[in-house]
Amino acid sequence: VLGLLVWALIADTTYYLHAAYGWVMFVSIFFWILTVLFFVTYLLQLQLKFYVVPWPLVLMIFNAVATVLYVTAFVTCAAAVQPTSWRQWDYNRRAAASFFACLVMITYGVSTFFSFRAWKGLGSNAATSQVTDHA
Repeated sequence: VLGLLVWALIADTTYYLHAAYGWVMFVSIFFWILTVLFFVTYLLQLQLKFYVVPWPLVLMIFNAVATVLYVTAFVTCAAAVQPTSWRQWDYNRRAAASFFACLVMITYGVSTFFSFRAWKGLGSNAATSQVTDHA
């Protein structure tokens, strides 16, 4: 939802007049689509059909790349906001897009941390750690 807000707010401005917002639009739309695809994959449990794919590693790499690229998109978006814009609504939308880009960047960063823990197997719970073989 936060990624959708970023590109929707930017798309509602005259972003095509500023080349910097092209990068922000690309990053936000690209990762929004990929995130929705991963969400649908897990929602429908399709990852169980592709058991040869190391899903925790794939998700960790995806989240790490999304974090790094969203850092660049956030910095670009925030630096391109001009408070002296002749269109006040463009300024408000671009400033809000910068705020939500920062939130998306933080969210992907936290997801990277938890994906790393899942990949390393550090996210076990009490139920799985108490299971022993009695053969």
